[in-house]
Amino acid sequence: MSIDQLYNIYLLHPSVQTDTRKLKQGDLFFALKGDNFNGNAFAQQAIDAGAAFAVIDEAAYEIPGKTILVDDVLTTLQQLAKHHREQFKNIPFLAITGSNGKTTTKELIHAVLSSRFKTYTTDGNLNNHIGIPLTILKIKKDAEIAVIEMGANHQKEIESYCVYAQPTHGVITNCGKAHLEGFGGVEGVRKGKGELFDYLRSHNGAAFVMWDYDYLREMSKEIPTIIKYGTADANTQGKMVKSEPFLEVVIHTGPETGLVKTQLVGDYNLPNVLAAVAIGNYFKVPADSIKTAIEHYTPSNSRSQLVKKGSNTIILDAYNANPSSMKLAIENFAKLPVENKVLMLGAMAELGEESIEEHKAIITLITSFQWKAVVLVGGDFLKTTHPFLSFANATEARNWFTRQLFENTHLLIKGSRSMQMEKILEA
Repeated sequence: MSIDQLYNIYLLHPSVQTDTRKLKQGDLFFALKGDNFNGNAFAQQAIDAGAAFAVIDEAAYEIPGKTILVDDVLTTLQQLAKHHREQFKNIPFLAITGSNGKTTTKELIHAVLSSRFKTYTTDGNLNNHIGIPLTILKIKKDAEIAVIEMGANHQKEIESYCVYAQPTHGVITNCGKAHLEGFGGVEGVRKGKGELFDYLRSHNGAAFVMWDYDYLREMSKEIPTIIKYGTADANTQGKMVKSEPFLEVVIHTGPETGLVKTQLVGDYNLPNVLAAVAIGNYFKVPADSIKTAIEHYTPSNSRSQLVKKGSNTIILDAYNANPSSMKLAIENFAKLPVENKVLMLGAMAELGEESIEEHKAIITLITSFQWKAVVLVGGDFLKTTHPFLSFANATEARNWFTRQLFENTHLLIKGSRSMQMEKILEA
């Protein structure tokens, strides 16, 4: 079956699922394969659950009149997304990538643009080779702007996403020490993330660039349209007014938003806010709408959430961690003008040969500040020598935490997703 033919079926059944547990009547089910499962084996279950058709790539699982046999289900999903993307020739597709802050930035941008335009965006962090096609296929005819988040842990990944997302505009939030194992060091990270700028450069695109970062200036050279944001020498300029308990920002060049009182924790969110303001301004969202949208955005999913538990205040930032984001979070927490600060840090993942040294560097940073207590959990923290409390996993750390009966204490809980540090707060 050709992509044109499949697309005609998709137009009749425009809801796509890859998980039988989420199927609704009339959905298209794409039978993807994983390391530990074969989606083809769920084709009958999908049809029984109400799927209109199941797209499969193994003839042994054919169901007459109900399955569509293709060479490879994943490739077909991506090709279908590309074909759908090509139906939107006159609207902006804004892609976002970076080592840190891309999901928060994406959510802020979506909030700002949605105040004026019908905007479709990535759900949560569905930002990989499966999530991006699914995001594109959720875009409906009424779309005026699409915002696509792109995650990556190795080179050529962003390049492959651009083939079917075809961004017209782009943002790289930053390039830090993340996924070093796959990228092969910080220069590899810049090369990999820079594939977005490479695409924009060769397709007459536009880039929003954090002008404070010299490396992003260099990476964005020769892109036809560059919109600068930052603390100086930019189209949109702003500065932090305060960061406790929440970040407050004043925009002093660009849209006259005045003081923006966010619900974000940490001065490291300043570039994320500035990006959203710059993009809102570029797309002519009124300044008061930009301000309102940013002020009403509340972080979730353990991303820099401020949690009150009795008399204690907790910064829960347990969705992701790498050396760059960990350093920023610790330094921000250390600067807070409060007493009784407790650090509970989970190990960082995907750092390859540099992992031990990067964990040691975090320990060195911790020792330069005064804390009420420090707890290090799991992974390569267990392979280092340090004077702090140490636990194998978040469950053990939670048991310690519940025994402490803390009062009037501030805590930072952070770690890589695999560490599940949010379990510490479970009852």
